[in-house]
Amino acid sequence: MTGTARKALLTLGLLALTGTSALAQTQPQTTSPAACGGDLAAFLEGVKGEAVAKGIPADVADRALAGATVDKKVLSRDRAQGVFKQTFTEFSKRTVSKARLDIGAQKMSEYADFFARAESEFGVPAPVITAFWAMETDFGAVQGDFNTRDALVTLAHDCRRPEMFRPQLLAAIEMVQHGDLDPATTTGAWAGEIGQVQMLPEDIIAYGIDGDGDGHVNLKKSSPDAILTAAKFIQSLGFKAGQPWIQEVSVPENLPWEKTGLQSGMTAGDWFALGVTPRDGNTANSALEASLVLPQGRKGVAFLTYPNFKIYLEWNQSFIYTTSAAYFATRLAGAPPYQAGNPEPGLGDLEMKALQTRLQALGHDVGKIDGILGSGTRTALQKEQLKLGLPADGWATPELLGAL
Repeated sequence: MTGTARKALLTLGLLALTGTSALAQTQPQTTSPAACGGDLAAFLEGVKGEAVAKGIPADVADRALAGATVDKKVLSRDRAQGVFKQTFTEFSKRTVSKARLDIGAQKMSEYADFFARAESEFGVPAPVITAFWAMETDFGAVQGDFNTRDALVTLAHDCRRPEMFRPQLLAAIEMVQHGDLDPATTTGAWAGEIGQVQMLPEDIIAYGIDGDGDGHVNLKKSSPDAILTAAKFIQSLGFKAGQPWIQEVSVPENLPWEKTGLQSGMTAGDWFALGVTPRDGNTANSALEASLVLPQGRKGVAFLTYPNFKIYLEWNQSFIYTTSAAYFATRLAGAPPYQAGNPEPGLGDLEMKALQTRLQALGHDVGKIDGILGSGTRTALQKEQLKLGLPADGWATPELLGAL
C-alpha cells in the first residue's frame, strides 16, 4: 500500500466512529473489473485465490469468507460525505474533558508496567498513547458494531476504492489464520478498523504485539495488546523518543504572521527570539524545528509544534483532530488547560464556502469547496491577507470575507 493510501485509510479510520470521513470525500478511482463489482461469489473466489497465492491455506480462506455478505449500511456510510467543521475550542473542550483526563490517569496507573515497556522499547510515552486511546474509543467503550469481515468485503467488492480495501481484506484473512479474528463475530468501525485504538488489519499484522502473553493479538479485549501495538505503530510513523510534540505559547501582538502555519522552516529558538513565550517556561528545545500554529487566528490559543507532531498528521489528516489529540497528551503529561484567548468570530458553513469560492476565483487551489478551513484554504487566506495588508494568520473572519 502506498503512503498516501495508508494516510487516507488512517484518516477515515480515526473518524469512522463519529461518521466523519476524509476518505469518503476522495474521488472514485478506476480499477480492473476483475478486482471489484460483479457477482459476489465470483469476487470472493478471486479473493480466496489471491489469499492462497500468498500462502494462506485454502481451508482458512474458505472459513474466513464463508457467509460473507455486502453490508448496505457500510456503503451508506461510505457515501455519506461527512465533514469535520468544528473549531478547535469546540472540539477540544468536548473531547478533552475532565472525565476523560481522570480516566486516562487511572489507565496510566493501572497499566503502568505496559506503558513503561512501551516507552522503553518504542520511545513513546504513556500520555501520547493514552490520548489516542481516549479519543478513538473512549478507552475501548465504543469500538463499532459492524462485522469487520463483511465491512471489508463490502468495500473491496465496491468499485470506488478496491485498491485500498482488498489488501485489508486479505490481511483480515491472515488474522483468521492466526486466530486473531473471528469472521462471524469480530466487529469494529464501518471501514474495517478494529479494537481499542482502531487499527486496520494490515497494520495489526505489521505492528501487532501480544502484550498479555496469551498467544494472540487481541486489540478488542486486551488493553496491554492495544497499548504496545499502538506504541510500535506510532514509532513506525517517526516518533522520536524524548522529544516534545506540542507546546502552548503566548504570542506578541506583532509577528511575521505569514510565517505561521505548519510549514515554517524555523526553529523554536527563532520564535523565542521574536517574542513567542512558552507558557511552561521551557526553552530547552530551542534547536528543534518548530512551527507556530494558530487554530483560531492570532487572538486565540497558540502552539509551537515540533517534529513529533508530524506523527499526529500521519495518524489523522484533520488539523483540528490532531491538534486536539496532541494537546490532550500534554494535559495527561501535566500541562494546564490552554488559554483560549479571545479569537475573532469565524465563518459559518455557507460563508466559508463563499470564501473558498472567492479564493478559487482568485486562482488559489483550496481543494474541494467543502466549508472546511483546511490547510489549503488557510494558505490561500494568508496570501490574500498579505495583499490586503492584514495580519496573515490564516483565520477566516466575516471582515476578511467582506474585504475579498
